Amino acid sequence: MPLRTDLGTLLAERAAEHGDRPFLVMDGLRLTYAEFNEQVNRVAHGLDSAGVGPGDRVAVMLRNSLEFLLVSYALKKLGAVEVAINNGARGAGLVHTVNLTEAPLMVTEDAFVEPLAAVAGDLAHLRTVALVGDVASARRALPGVTVDAFSGLVSDRADEPRREVRDTDLATVLFTSGTTGPSKGCMLSHRYGVRTGEEIARRLRFEPSDCLYCPFPLYHVDAAFLTVAPAIILGARAAIGARFSVSRFWDEVRAFEATVFDFMGATLTMLWKRDPQPDDADNPVRLAWGVPMPAWRRDFERRFDLRLVHGYGLTDGAMPCWEDPDGDEPPGSCGKPQPPYEVRIFDEHDDEVPRGQVGEIVIRPLEADVVMQGYWGMPEATVQTFRNLWLHTGDLGRMDEEGHLFFEGRKKDAIRRRGENISAWEIEEVLHAHPAIAEAVAIGVPSELTEEDVKAVIVLKEGERLTEEEVREFCRPRMARFMVPEYVEFVDEIPKTPTGKPEKYKLVAAHRVPSAGGV
Repeated sequence: MPLRTDLGTLLAERAAEHGDRPFLVMDGLRLTYAEFNEQVNRVAHGLDSAGVGPGDRVAVMLRNSLEFLLVSYALKKLGAVEVAINNGARGAGLVHTVNLTEAPLMVTEDAFVEPLAAVAGDLAHLRTVALVGDVASARRALPGVTVDAFSGLVSDRADEPRREVRDTDLATVLFTSGTTGPSKGCMLSHRYGVRTGEEIARRLRFEPSDCLYCPFPLYHVDAAFLTVAPAIILGARAAIGARFSVSRFWDEVRAFEATVFDFMGATLTMLWKRDPQPDDADNPVRLAWGVPMPAWRRDFERRFDLRLVHGYGLTDGAMPCWEDPDGDEPPGSCGKPQPPYEVRIFDEHDDEVPRGQVGEIVIRPLEADVVMQGYWGMPEATVQTFRNLWLHTGDLGRMDEEGHLFFEGRKKDAIRRRGENISAWEIEEVLHAHPAIAEAVAIGVPSELTEEDVKAVIVLKEGERLTEEEVREFCRPRMARFMVPEYVEFVDEIPKTPTGKPEKYKLVAAHRVPSAGGV
């Protein structure tokens, strides 16, 4: 893909070249490239008439829907900036993300009127809401805001908007999950979207005949830039689920005829822990990609008759590493970094560590704007992340002698116990190997001896029983003594972000010291 290509132009080109080819698949919805592009143009002209121009920010707080994608690509064609709001945000977190970019216009729906009304007095810059839903009710709930129907943004004009957009222009502000502090708005350019989509398509060998399925939110990089963008680049299909559901996952995959899907957080474990079914292998998927990669990957591949591919990346730094889906990578490897990225492992002084030693993963782009441009409105955080000309990921990793990257956990997810730094991820891998455990996380909790103790928070499979001591007995021969959980708590559900990542800070905050069972 040549440089100087923006996402809106790419969509228009695909519509001109492959207008009748299927593009978007959602529940009850099928649109060709031409049909989708025409609807995007109508919304773009409507936004233009409403005064939205190059560089203007528009907040989008919607569930996965056609309207979300229409607004997203209409803004891209205008050179405006999509501010993608996590629709799970509430209270101070919602105020922070809406106020940060000073967007005067928001496109939203009925489901989010109540949380917006609860903080309306603190939304300093929001002036207008374009609503998908009951306008009259929203006007009563938001008396200080002009509320209009989203349909009013749909113009009769379907021709291409005439705006000059450069690939290095800012396209989207995507917010981090904010599990360890205020959410940071990653500023992502058109080139970031094009090159990220191009690289995943090239390295994982996607084809125009593929259907790329993602059940995660469109305000997340997996759906926006690793599913929809590569589909447009290839002229393939993008299938967007309403949300991740263990019980509906494979039925939706079959209904969409998906050939590729992505996983993250605990989602692969949740699929694996379901009782095996006779038709598990009867699905159209040939490849699934994501992180983290479990130790039982080969068993998963055999059970569901597909290939799992590991990668490494983050919204801030794109996806610099992918396994070769047809190669024989070392177990646990995320693959080798390739252009347009460099990857190194640094110590706390930003000096590179020897091969095999664990340190912080850092990334340097070899082209402009293929990683984020920075954090919107947070210059100190931007400087800290990009210190010494490298993007510091906050992730721990190591490289072998051949240059394969191995992810070793988050720096902030490390547990410090009795002088030892413990990877929560390593403990979780052991716990997930227990046949009675559906899901587990490891956290560090305050210790009477200073530093931290290890706590395991566990969801059992339906009908299963375990005691705290049985969990510890399972762990002892499988991990170092200092890693064995001091505390074990069984819960019905682990709190998660909408993208399936455990909200560990909530578990830490809720911890109460019981009488410890000892290790």
